Amino acid sequence: MNNSGVITHTATTLDIDKFQKYTGGKNALVAQGGGQRGIFTAGVLDAFLLSNFDPFDDFYGTSAGALNLCAFLCRQSGLARSFITELTTDPQFFHLFSYIRRKQYLDLDWALNKICEYPYKLDIDMGRRVLGKRRAMAAVTDSATMLDAYLPMLGDNWFKALIASCAIPRLYHQPVEVDGKLYVDGGVSASIPVQEAWRQNARLIVAIRTESETLGQEKQLASLETTEVERFRELEWFRESFSSIQGHWQQRFSKWKSDWNNFFFQQIERSKEQKKSQGLIEPMNGGRWLFGADDIYRMSHLLGDKFDAGLADMLMVHYQTYSLTEEFLREPPDDCFIVQIRPAEPLKSTSLLSKPDDLIHDYELGLKAGYQFVDTYLSVKS
Repeated sequence: MNNSGVITHTATTLDIDKFQKYTGGKNALVAQGGGQRGIFTAGVLDAFLLSNFDPFDDFYGTSAGALNLCAFLCRQSGLARSFITELTTDPQFFHLFSYIRRKQYLDLDWALNKICEYPYKLDIDMGRRVLGKRRAMAAVTDSATMLDAYLPMLGDNWFKALIASCAIPRLYHQPVEVDGKLYVDGGVSASIPVQEAWRQNARLIVAIRTESETLGQEKQLASLETTEVERFRELEWFRESFSSIQGHWQQRFSKWKSDWNNFFFQQIERSKEQKKSQGLIEPMNGGRWLFGADDIYRMSHLLGDKFDAGLADMLMVHYQTYSLTEEFLREPPDDCFIVQIRPAEPLKSTSLLSKPDDLIHDYELGLKAGYQFVDTYLSVKS
């Protein structure tokens, strides 16, 4: 077994002896996005709060994951659950037909303003005191370079940082300007920012996932014809490490576009056929954005928007960085240990427009998984 493990609400799969060796170093907590599926993360973090459990030095969150971590640091149990179950289900936040008819965009500003008011009262000052000298960073994507960047989650620009991390292309009305740069959703370039945690010297990394299983590039490749697989695997960028990709990004960008277009549009057509024949299935990107990539394409068509090169580039970057992240999670560097906390089966909630009962069900799964991790951690420390 390598230096990684998985904890769900039903089982713990990790090498306890190896895990124990890493608990004395620098610990980081990472939270994936996923829209309303972040209700699972809310449950995990509430279990931590109710157990008075916080052995972490750094925090990294993307989109809904950043919002969840913010509530955790502010020590407000139940706040993230209320944000998702009450505010993100309100028509003021998002109404599908209003969006299609009038382009009434995702109202992130309204929701975040509401969570700061009575009866919610997000306590940013408490969060800053709790955080102290530790780091809490929200993942965003630089709209000019498509590279991931990290903004202080509880700094002076905390409101803009959280909005930027959630600013999903086509659903939020524009990129968010912070300190002279424009940012969009962190899920484009860093769905699960475990690499950044490792680069900042974290050696025990706990990643809260909103997916039940790997939906990475290997599973997508398995669905292609044999000739397509062989051609796709010949691409040099797929075999390169994350650091190398970062260093040669601009030089390889035009080549990626060419290689990507054929694969991406083939996957869109395949996804459409699957939905016709099988009914509702997992979104093409596993819900890492609020909609699957094919849903973004179809929504653009409904709105009469052009599915332009800019959006295609973002989707391409998302897929490649996500593939590299999955590889990193499966085979972490020898100097760190990664534990994934994730649901044992697909969540009932969807990225958006979830049913209330499904949200509560998934929250309770998160609670159980969170307690499972706390028990495991404390048992090896005792």
